Amino acid sequence: MTAAEFAYLDGQIIPWNDAKMHVFAPVAKYGIGVFEGIRGYWNEEAQQLYLFRVAEHLDRYAFSQRAMRFDDGPSRDELGEALVKLCRANEFRTNVHIRMMAFIDGFGDLGATGPVGTAITALPRQTPRRLVQGTSAQISSWLRMPDNSMPARIKCNANYHNARLAMMQAQLDGYDIAFFLNSRGKLAEAFGMCVFIIRNGQLITPSGTNDILESITRQSVIELAREYLGAATVERDVDRTELILAEEVFCCGTGAEIMPVISVDRIIVGGGQPGAITQRLMEIYGTIVTGKNNAHASWRTPVF
Repeated sequence: MTAAEFAYLDGQIIPWNDAKMHVFAPVAKYGIGVFEGIRGYWNEEAQQLYLFRVAEHLDRYAFSQRAMRFDDGPSRDELGEALVKLCRANEFRTNVHIRMMAFIDGFGDLGATGPVGTAITALPRQTPRRLVQGTSAQISSWLRMPDNSMPARIKCNANYHNARLAMMQAQLDGYDIAFFLNSRGKLAEAFGMCVFIIRNGQLITPSGTNDILESITRQSVIELAREYLGAATVERDVDRTELILAEEVFCCGTGAEIMPVISVDRIIVGGGQPGAITQRLMEIYGTIVTGKNNAHASWRTPVF
């Protein structure tokens, strides 16, 4: 029995087990789909569930479909309403992770652009222990795919096969996560996460031209670091050895939130525990997403 009672499929909220698609649909045959992961955070004191940066996720969702040449799907307003209605239907009173997917349905071939199906699922999701304790990373032998091959800016299902290969290698080798280098040998990202390093107190992250997903969480961290720490982030090429030279390393993403990295290729980063700047950013981020800090109210969409 799943932890959610309902899912959303093609305009309707339906029982979870009824959310199905045909095995001959292009999404099943070829993985032709795009998606967004959206987090919801429960504020016990306010008795409110806040969805984080819905507008920005819908912007990227629309871009991904346009770049993949999908036919038109539901409107932005329909999707925004569906997210809220689904969370209400499931009566969530806890943190959740939402997955919204546009996919090519029907019985078309590889070049099909429609019909476009829409599926939304939401499940409870708490903060993993490694977000607090820190995680170990491997520099993967798998390279990040280049923009002129499988563009990372498009959040499409098929891109994540690249991440899956690196993730499985890392875990079989005894690490928690993997870092990708790009075809130029520069740091790109971790699987499903962007990467920041701190050198000489300076926040640094690979630029958008290093085959990264242009992460909404990454942009949030850049803004919050400037606002609360007075720290500007440098976006540039990052060499692999800088991961070892850094005083602190952390990853960020919708699912990962802000995740400290305490070792790379079994070489300790900094003091081998989450650093002071990383911990401060985790604290700030946590109060913003839950609404315990009233700043950036436009980033939060209330459900109830």
